[in-house]
Amino acid sequence: MSRSRSPFHGLRALVTGASGGIGEELALGLAAAGADVVLVARSADRLDALASRIRTEHGVEATTVPADLAQADGVDRVVAALADVRVDVLVANAGVGDHGAFVDATDERLRTQVDLNCTAVVRLVHAFLPPMLARRVGGVMTVASTAAFQPTPSMAVYGATKAFVLSFTEALWQESRGSGVRILALCPGPTSTGFFDAATRGGAQGRFLERGRQTAAQVAAVGLRAFGRAGGPTVVSGGANAAVANVHRFVPRSLMAKMSAIAMSGD
Repeated sequence: MSRSRSPFHGLRALVTGASGGIGEELALGLAAAGADVVLVARSADRLDALASRIRTEHGVEATTVPADLAQADGVDRVVAALADVRVDVLVANAGVGDHGAFVDATDERLRTQVDLNCTAVVRLVHAFLPPMLARRVGGVMTVASTAAFQPTPSMAVYGATKAFVLSFTEALWQESRGSGVRILALCPGPTSTGFFDAATRGGAQGRFLERGRQTAAQVAAVGLRAFGRAGGPTVVSGGANAAVANVHRFVPRSLMAKMSAIAMSGD
């Protein structure tokens, strides 16, 4: 995406979960398109390294705000750090999952998924969307998942949180139509990042999760292209993933749950 044609040129984008994976690639893509970036994640060292790379390779401003967004004071820290900074684009990418039976999950794993995947997203959008609407410029990209389109046995809470993100984002898209502000839910399928290593408590990750993974760069490119076009509220990354995401239109929900259980199993 050349800077002269980029809708991001001259804007400032806040990217959460920017220390690796899809978030890192989104930050790099935005910087390559001429946007200044604010990078948020827990790892200060990794953020600093990425910020240095962005400044060197793309010649834009890159700042960091280390924060754990699963904690209420982490969201507070980000909002306070940027109280006097214009944020034109919010990319709410940070998220976490948990693979295994719901009844065996620890309370901390359950809470962290809801707090990071849902509560932090809502709070950040609520902080940064109103000024965008007042200026009639910019936008919000959330990162949902193909897991948002059907129940996901073995990742029950993760799938539910991503369904929340998808519904939330699509509602905001409708509320913001005609405002000049872009709203998009990016829905990746299985992606080659550290996500599954962190999510899996032990055992197989499931046949579906092991096959056909896209790269983080591929997912980010799809998201940025769709965001730049300012079309519909949702984009699914990858043709096969889009097909899976639309199966729910044609089969009963009870069958969808069974199909998802088979796909998620390691048998």
